[in-house]
Amino acid sequence: MSGQNLFKSGSRRRSSLLASLLLVSIGVVIGLVVASDLGWLPFGHAVPEAPVQSAPAPTPSPAPVGADRNFVQVAKAVTPAVVNIFTTRSGKGGEGPHAMPFEDPFFRRFFGDEFFRRFEAPRERKEQSLGSGVIVDSTGLIITNNHVVSKADEIKVFLSDKREFKAKLIGTDAKTDLAVLKIEAEGLQTIPWSDSDKLEVGEFVLAVGNPFGLTQTVTLGIVSAVGRASMGIAEYEDFIQTDAAINPGNSGGALVNARGELAGINTAIFSQSGGNMGIGFAVPSNMARSILDQLVKTGKVIRGWLGVSIQELSPELAAQFGVADPKGVLVSDVLENSPAKRAGLERGDVIVEFDGKPVENPTQLRNAVAQTTIGKKSVVKFVRDKHTRTVEVAIAEQPKQVAQAGGEEGGESVRLAGLLSALDARELTAELAGRFGLASGERGVVIVQVRSGSLAEEAGIKEGDILLEVNRKPVPNMKAYEKAAAKLGKDDAVLLLIKRQGRTTYVTLKP
Repeated sequence: MSGQNLFKSGSRRRSSLLASLLLVSIGVVIGLVVASDLGWLPFGHAVPEAPVQSAPAPTPSPAPVGADRNFVQVAKAVTPAVVNIFTTRSGKGGEGPHAMPFEDPFFRRFFGDEFFRRFEAPRERKEQSLGSGVIVDSTGLIITNNHVVSKADEIKVFLSDKREFKAKLIGTDAKTDLAVLKIEAEGLQTIPWSDSDKLEVGEFVLAVGNPFGLTQTVTLGIVSAVGRASMGIAEYEDFIQTDAAINPGNSGGALVNARGELAGINTAIFSQSGGNMGIGFAVPSNMARSILDQLVKTGKVIRGWLGVSIQELSPELAAQFGVADPKGVLVSDVLENSPAKRAGLERGDVIVEFDGKPVENPTQLRNAVAQTTIGKKSVVKFVRDKHTRTVEVAIAEQPKQVAQAGGEEGGESVRLAGLLSALDARELTAELAGRFGLASGERGVVIVQVRSGSLAEEAGIKEGDILLEVNRKPVPNMKAYEKAAAKLGKDDAVLLLIKRQGRTTYVTLKP
């Protein structure tokens, strides 16, 4: 009995052991399968996978404009057309801005002024200047900045292949800071022109030049803004602003778009240190090309003339003149015997289009008129008395000098109520004309005092200004001035037309 029990007990143990081994074996197999799926097989052995049907690989798309490879190709294409310009002119030691390369603030900051004084001599010497230029014709025409070659006795051009040429100055235009040179060479690399009117903020651009004498330097940035004006850099301004690094020596170099086209001529930088601060300016290609063509053909630049004084159209002025959208320019005066006068334009008209293109500010209209061919009949769209009209104007050549008008007569000072209470006005006399530096033949109403801190002072009205109109009513004398002012309520807005130094301007006084 005990033997049978022992046998049964041993059988149970063997069965239990076999079951345990079976479970372990099953666990190992499952583990291997899982490890294979996860790529965790020990000792680097892999379990062959069943072939998986995968989707076909996508066809590579062309590199977008602005891809690294595109910029490499653009740089290779345009750098041979950018030259180094070296000028010399007679002068005393220390004259001229950055005359020698080592006189640039960039170098003086590291070596100090005392180091350079050892080498400076008071005797007359040849000053040297480094700048850049762009080859725009395979026969050797080069465009650069006027300030690069101004007053130069000798101009030399160094090409990317290290050839050196003596350059002839074809012509300069200080009003746009551009100049054209010519070297005797053939088959030169050029950069195709772009239409700068189509340039948009955010586009990639490359600046190519010779900053600090470091030849064939290429920097990358974007167009930060277009149509920059009133910078005080040149008389006619319509600059492209870019953050592509521009430094001294880049002047006259190329600003090119991602297609390798010439978008502008690098001209100036905004800097407090003399180096790049991410704000550079370039003359747009359309303006540069117009100047180039004229200098090559005639050696000078002839600009178109409309014959109007214009000013910015503020929202207040737009409301006064019945213009819903404050876009356009306000005509503050029309000169006698001018194309505008002959065409019927009047003071108070708001010009909104010129030759089919919208006009948004005075600079835009001024540049457009200046670049118009003399004698061309241009269509001007304007708003008068809330009605849109058009006239055809035959553009004339801009006169060398614009005549300035003069004044006269007198009486008691008058201070009125309302917003005009801040002004002391008086009939203009010869004595007052002399006091304010006005012409003796001038007549009308003159401002003799402006109350400090008033709206009139904030609006820019000054002593000596001549009042021509109040709310578009002429005020040739004090009686007319008082009559026009009497119609104003205490808090009524006032539109004044003033004359200062021969120029007329509209001013709004608004409570």
